[in-house]
Amino acid sequence: MSFSDMDGATEQGTAVSQNASVTVDVHFDFVCPWCLIGKRNLDAAVSRIASLRPDVSVKVRWHSHQLLPDTPVGGVPYQAFYVARLGSPGAVAARRAQVQEAAHAAGIELAFDRIEVMPNTRAAHQLVAWATAANTGAACKPALLIDRLFTAYFMDGEDIGNPDVLERIGLACGLDAAGLADHLTMSRREGNIALPRSTQADDVRGVPHFVVNSALSLSGAYSPGPIVDAMLRSIGDQENR
Repeated sequence: MSFSDMDGATEQGTAVSQNASVTVDVHFDFVCPWCLIGKRNLDAAVSRIASLRPDVSVKVRWHSHQLLPDTPVGGVPYQAFYVARLGSPGAVAARRAQVQEAAHAAGIELAFDRIEVMPNTRAAHQLVAWATAANTGAACKPALLIDRLFTAYFMDGEDIGNPDVLERIGLACGLDAAGLADHLTMSRREGNIALPRSTQADDVRGVPHFVVNSALSLSGAYSPGPIVDAMLRSIGDQENR
């Protein structure tokens, strides 16, 4: 299955037929490990649909949904943040074990011990929005950029709130160097600009949150099977009209 990106929200998809289509809107944040797990499971689900129904067009649109928008621009100490949030080191260890189990099932090895900073993710989301709007057809599709930002944070322990880190990731992803530098300069200067808000945002209570063809909602890091089922159900609804 090939992928493409379209204007507005970040999209990935394949156009095989005009007979049926599926659009999956995904609300996510970069500091949520469940969102990375959900993304990899969604990737697997899209691949399954390509095999099961190669006649169907599939699009995935990514929507920023900051969980902690009031985090200082420079971030806060990661480990201390979670101890304060969950109450004790033991509670943190138990939660991480739960997340790691789900991550392993999705083929992911999270490196929580490498993470030093809980960042404000606004700049990372702004980078994705800029890449989507300004670099249609570029070597680095926004969906790939999203994956690389997740990987940088959860596997390499990088501070994705740091403009220098974002610039390095953007360049490695194939973004235009001059345009990227201009964007990051503007982002630093106008850091409080609101992120784009999806029409479904009011219904999102947690991330990842999937909406299939604006009708079927899945909230949480579902395994590929239920995501495939939701897409097939949506396809069936179209074909039965």
